[in-house]
Amino acid sequence: MQWFQRKNQTVLCGIDYIKAILKHSQVQDLHVEGLEDGTLVDANEPVLKITGKYCDFAHFEGLFDGILSRASSVATAAARLKKAANNKTIINMNDRMDVFSAQQIDGYASIVGGIENLVTPASFEYVLEKPILNGTMPHALIAAFDGDLVAATNAYLKTFPNHNLVALIDYNNDCITDGLKVAQVFQEKLFAVRLDTSKALVDKSLEGLTEVNDELHGVNPTLVKMLRQTFDDNGFKHIKIIASSGFDEAKITWFEAEKTPVDIYGVGEALTKTKIHFTGDLVQINGKDQSKFGRKNTFSSRLKSIKY
Repeated sequence: MQWFQRKNQTVLCGIDYIKAILKHSQVQDLHVEGLEDGTLVDANEPVLKITGKYCDFAHFEGLFDGILSRASSVATAAARLKKAANNKTIINMNDRMDVFSAQQIDGYASIVGGIENLVTPASFEYVLEKPILNGTMPHALIAAFDGDLVAATNAYLKTFPNHNLVALIDYNNDCITDGLKVAQVFQEKLFAVRLDTSKALVDKSLEGLTEVNDELHGVNPTLVKMLRQTFDDNGFKHIKIIASSGFDEAKITWFEAEKTPVDIYGVGEALTKTKIHFTGDLVQINGKDQSKFGRKNTFSSRLKSIKY
């Protein structure tokens, strides 16, 4: 049996997961060949082959389809987002966009694709790295302090003194005013601010400007540039800007084309929008070619023996 997918420049992921399943399956005498996680593969290229008694591995077909599909989808999306961002830091905020049970494989796949900044401990479960969480305060924390951003930020600092201090500044839809306010209070302690304005809104600082195609709605280049200039003019050049809310490959590409001074992007849903589908096919029976019409045993010199 061999596994393949139908898109070029796919970042393969899930092979290590499959190796772990095979190791614990207690199935013996299977000859397994595959590529390594992180390998770029093209359409119809075999990434995994298993040879043995069919009754010993038939039950793996759909299971391995799903693992390779999910993991490769996230890894490919991560790689494309990282490229669009010109290798700027991206925070994986996908925990809120999908069921919690996907966090382990999604976190691993995100790292394989090049996005290593994760926000939940579960996301690190399948990797060896010690978790370095990159979460920021939620809007709920500010609400808990009756909308007082400074009080909320101070509480965050006291509760997580070893974390980078990041203030969420869009709660009152006045990012410039609130961004400068927390900068003046926390000075060098403030690592970054995060803008997360809904695309349904225009920040108060931009209300006097004219827009043509909703380019002033939500988090946008004009708002970020204004914030950066405000920080720089007031001696806060050290404060980084994190932009989140609806960022995907197209939006990041737009921001980068506009030379928007974003230091870090926060991305959620975009990590699972890319869809890569793997298929497992029987292609040989008893050493002879035998497969569904249109499929065949495909030779690949890149496949290496896998010891499980």
